[in-house]
Parts: sequence; C-alpha cells; structure tokens
Amino acid sequence: MIDNPRLQPPGDPGLLGWLRHYRLAWLSGDLTAGLVVSVMIIPQSMAYAMLAGLPVQIGLYASLLPLLAYALFGSSMSLSVGPVAVTGLMTATLLAPLAAIGSGAYLQLAVWLALLSGVMLFAVGLLRLGFLANFLSHPVISGFISGAAILIAISQLPHLLGMPALPDNPQQWLDDWQPMNSWVLGIGLVSLGWLFYARSLLGTHLQRLGLPPVLATLLARLAPIVLVVAAVVFTLSLDLNAYGVPVVGTLPAGLPSFFWATPDWSAIRSLLLPAALISLVTFVESVSIAQSLARRKRQSIDADRELLALGAANLGSGLTGGFAVAGGFSRSVVNIEAGSNTPLAGVIAMLIIGVILLTIAPLFAHLPLVILAVIILVAVTPLVDLASLRRAWRYDRAEGLTLFSTAAGVLLLGIEGGIALGICLSIAGQLWRGSRPHIAVVGRVPGTQDFRNTKRHLVETEPHLLALRIDENIFFANTKAIEHALYQALRDYPDTREVLLILSAVNHIDSTGLDMLSELTESLADRDIRLHLAEVKGPVMDHLEETDWINEQVGEVFPSTHIAFNTLGSQKRPASSDLET
Repeated sequence: MIDNPRLQPPGDPGLLGWLRHYRLAWLSGDLTAGLVVSVMIIPQSMAYAMLAGLPVQIGLYASLLPLLAYALFGSSMSLSVGPVAVTGLMTATLLAPLAAIGSGAYLQLAVWLALLSGVMLFAVGLLRLGFLANFLSHPVISGFISGAAILIAISQLPHLLGMPALPDNPQQWLDDWQPMNSWVLGIGLVSLGWLFYARSLLGTHLQRLGLPPVLATLLARLAPIVLVVAAVVFTLSLDLNAYGVPVVGTLPAGLPSFFWATPDWSAIRSLLLPAALISLVTFVESVSIAQSLARRKRQSIDADRELLALGAANLGSGLTGGFAVAGGFSRSVVNIEAGSNTPLAGVIAMLIIGVILLTIAPLFAHLPLVILAVIILVAVTPLVDLASLRRAWRYDRAEGLTLFSTAAGVLLLGIEGGIALGICLSIAGQLWRGSRPHIAVVGRVPGTQDFRNTKRHLVETEPHLLALRIDENIFFANTKAIEHALYQALRDYPDTREVLLILSAVNHIDSTGLDMLSELTESLADRDIRLHLAEVKGPVMDHLEETDWINEQVGEVFPSTHIAFNTLGSQKRPASSDLET
C-alpha cells in the first residue's frame, strides 16, 4: 500500500477521475488487492446468497457487475461492494411473506428487489438527497445491525446441525438425530474453531514465523477460502454425500445472462416499501464504511455520488439475476490491506470471479452447506455491538434505550418494525430533550466580558437586571418550560425591572414560540418589566424583523451580552410604585 499521500489518488476526483489520473505505480497494488478480494468474495457471496434463501450461484452473479458499476460512479477509493449479511437477511425477511423461499417467484422478487432498490438509490442520488440518511441515528443503526446479526446467527443453527429446522423440544431433537447430523455438527464445530482461531491468533502466529505483519494479516483473513477448499477435498475424499451430508448441489458453470422477467404490477407494488427499507440501510451502512476508510487514507467521499454508485451497483446486480448489494466492511478492509489504490481493484476482482465462474465453479457443488453457515456465523458475530450499548447507556440513557429497543424490535417485530421503532424513539428522544431546555441565569465573570451560569460560577449580577440564556431552539414542545423557567427566575429575583433573553444558542423560533414570547412580553409589561434580546443570530433576526413583536414590544436588541449589561445595568429605572409616590 502506498503511504505517501502525494502518490495516492484523490478521494473525490469526479466521475471516473481516478482513471483519468491513474498512475502506473498504483497498478501492482490494485492487481494484488483484486486477486485477494476476489478469493475472499467467493465464499462470502455464496454464504450470503444462502442466507437470502437463494441458490449460491446468485451470490457469485451479484459479485460481478456491481463491482464495475461502483468503479464507474463511486467516490471512495477503497470500498468493496457486493453481497453482505444484512442485505441477505433483509432480502429473506422482506420476501418471505410474498413468495415461498426457493421458488421461481421468490427468485424473481429478489431480483426485482435489487432493481427497485437500485432505481431508488440512483434517483435519490440524482436529486442530491443524501441528507435523508441522517434520519437514522447511530443508536438506530447499531441496534438494527445488532438485532439483525442475532437473527442471522439463529437462522444458521439448523444448517450447523444438519436439520431443516430447529426441533420444538429436546425429545424431538433426540428422535430426529441421525449419524449424518453428527457428521455435520462435527464439521461445523471444527470449522468454527478454525475460523475463530484465524481471526484471533493466526496472524500473530504467522508473524512469529517471520512473515511481515501486513502479509500475515491478509493470510489470516483468507482463512474462509482455505476452509472452502479443504471442505470440498474432504467431502470428495470421504464421499460424505453417501452419509447424507447436505451440500451445495448443482452449480452451473458460465456467466449469468441479463435478466428481464417482469412480475405483475401488484407484486412490484408490494416490493416498494421493502426496496425503500433496503435502500436506506444499504446507503447508511455503505457510506459509514466509506467514510471510515477515507479517513484512514486522508481522502474524502461524496455522499450523493455514493448514492449513484450504490444505485448503479444494485441495478447491475438485478440485471444479471443477483440480489441487493452494499459495501462490505471486512472486504473493504482487506482491499486496503492488500494494497488497493483505486476502484480498479474491484474491476480486477470482477474479472477473476468471472473466470472462476467459467472454469472451476462446478467444484463448489461439493461444498457442505454447514461450511457456508459457519462462514456466516463468524462474519456476523462482531456485528452484535454490546460495547456501543454500554457506551450509549452510560452517556445518555435515552440513546441507550433507543439502541436496545431497536435491536429488540428487530428480533420481536421484524426488520420493518425494528427500524420504525428505532426511528420513532430517536425522534421522541429529541422532542423530549428539546422540551426540557437548559435555561441559565447568567452573570459577568469579574474583570472579564464573559458570562456564565450563576449556579456554576462566581459571577457578578445587576440588581434590577435578569439575564437568561436559552440553550435550545424555541418551538412548540418547550414553550411552557421556557415560560415556567422565566417566571421561576422572577420569583428568585423579585427586584427585576429588565429581562434580557440571550439567544446565542437559538437557531429557530417557530410560530408557537413567537406567540409565547409575545404573550410573555405583554405579561411582563403589566408588571412594569421590559424584555430585551441579545446575541440573536442573523437568520433568526431576519424572521423576527417581519413581526410586530420585535418592532413594537421588545425593548432593545443588543449585539452582545456585555453591551447589554453595560447599557441596562447603568439604567436605574424606578419601579412604577416609586413614581406614584
């Protein structure tokens, strides 16, 4: 991998800019990365196709055109696009109510789910609406992925045991157990041990043997392909088919043909919501990965270009009979570690996978299904993010609750229900926090022009001036709280003749907030108290200048709290009762 930043391609050079600025020095890294990633994609794509309820070759088909499409449109120099666990699970979960898994109708719907998702992503990219992904907060995404990972793990247990489904009770388990199940479980446990060893210790042991750290890490990450080759050889040598061990079965050689079979309109209409959900999750997950990779290489990405690239990738997958794809974290990390410099590495990976499909693909027909289940189990285990749950719970209980509830919602209510629950809780949390604004009575730090909370700092105040800083936008959910806080402060400072609202943290005042402020100003005037403003932001002032409140009711608007204190503090305005006397 090239370490000199001046020799690296720019992170967002425009459409195919990386190709226009390509340097021969980058080719060796791209070739190596393309070879390594292609070897890694093969077992993963087959496993995720099985997870999606599709024939395993569909995963290989989904690893061809998407790589080329992303190279044409993408802004990340390192992201590797293809089948991933989350899109596999979402495909199976969203389509299961619409067609029987394994049927021709199910395959057709899976392809059209990818096509519709591609159209939606591409259209949103053209409209430059990438900001819509911000509606999914980190706790929602983390909770969704954690819940989905648990669902994925549970779905693979029957394959690990060689059973069509988990038994309802222990007695049925014993009654249904066959010698074949022992073979499958034994293969699965040995395979799990190998992959977990490769993930945790193999790289360290290879370094002790003298291999460079980068090479040792790459070899450790290629443990799944070693497992696949060993499993195929083991199956053929011992003729495990004779024991009834489930294998992949028929795997046709050759490249996929362009797919175009249109279901009826009612079926397409039923796919619109699932396509929108899978598009949203695909974009958020992929962009998060792309941003983290770009930071590692001191590059940048364009979120709207990523939408176009992911849309094109899903369209390419659907047109060749594949299912929905997204950016994969583990593949992308391997892509960087193998020396990738540009998206050419993905194009090279596509070509290598195409050659494999044309030549040795039928050999994978002898691969035990338990191997694919083990690959899935090991891949999704790190996705259960307990560390994020602990951090969120310690820092903000509301966000911790959102994360946990989203994960639980995915498990109990399904993917749509879990995401909807998470979004609703995020919005509710924001409204709850906004309805409880922090409002501070402030005073001057002695000898300075700084103003701080009187409850936290030793400050100077003016006897007839009450200065309150509102640290929140003023909107319908918090008007009562602001009004209550002001009247409470007036009770604490009964000699107040001037009220100063410091709006340095206020970015918006809605119509409900404006009505409250107007009524509050009238109420204060009845008490012979004037209301003033300080540090009003320009956009807020632009709106207020069009109102009668700012022009007729408010006393003065000061550019700073310091000026307001000097001006109002020097004015010793007598109370109305003194004037009557």
